[in-house]
Amino acid sequence: MKYYSLNNYLQDTFGEKVYKIALDGGFTCPNRDGMLGTGGCIFCSGAGSGEFAGKREDSITVQIEKGKELLRDKVKSGKYIAYFQAFTNTYAPAERLRKLYEEAISHPDIAALSIATRPDCLPGEVLSLLGEMNRVKPVWVELGLQTIHERTAEYIRRGYPLALYDEAVKKLKEIGVQVIVHVILGLPGESAEEIKETVAYVGKSGADGIKLQLLHVMRGTDLEKDYRAGKFRVMEMEEYANLVADCIALLPERMVIHRMTGDGAKRGLIAPAWSGDKKRVLNALRKAIEEKRRIPYEMEGI
Repeated sequence: MKYYSLNNYLQDTFGEKVYKIALDGGFTCPNRDGMLGTGGCIFCSGAGSGEFAGKREDSITVQIEKGKELLRDKVKSGKYIAYFQAFTNTYAPAERLRKLYEEAISHPDIAALSIATRPDCLPGEVLSLLGEMNRVKPVWVELGLQTIHERTAEYIRRGYPLALYDEAVKKLKEIGVQVIVHVILGLPGESAEEIKETVAYVGKSGADGIKLQLLHVMRGTDLEKDYRAGKFRVMEMEEYANLVADCIALLPERMVIHRMTGDGAKRGLIAPAWSGDKKRVLNALRKAIEEKRRIPYEMEGI
């Protein structure tokens, strides 16, 4: 049985592999500006998960051009996805969002927009804007769910109930936008069964894709303090690979697997150290998936 890889989805949708250019639109987050809190989620670095994004002092066009230059040896087609990655990328007035989204979507080399945000930052006027943009070029909205378990959600300071996630998926699907959901595997206090419950829930929620993200302990986060205090452990590589294989087996076969691990910026990574060896991680994932008899279309780029 095969799973649907991102590479296969891109080939089916665009006729070729398309690379993301990570952008910083100069946003913040309600978990940082005082609306909900000031410290951010417990695992979030000062870059708001945008360690690989462009520089916010540059215009969106300049960030796209710089991103293209970094990817020039990989990209043959000249087509890219503009990925608004850093912080909460719908957390601003609709008129400001329009300027940023239109600047990206009007670039001739951009084939689609991908917008990372929170389920509680999708008011009606923003949904209308996303629907409008989606009629120009495909729009993906990436929702940071991380877990369905309220105990864990409170610990990581997520700041919204599960019901808001369900509502956000429903509204986004109504306007024809692709929904991708972020889930963190290895959050403190969660068992393997609880993690699989979250993944199974996402699979049934109406989402189009999922990102399975290994928990990284990053320097300067509150999570680092708990890790150094011995309050939790991080997973070993083989343990993680086997869990990913189990999670994939729970998902609909046509759900796009956008990610199976993740790259923490090495300069800020505290743990797990093994996650920095991408080749070893990919080999471990391949082995675990094949042993579960879920043979992938391809493993490149996961």
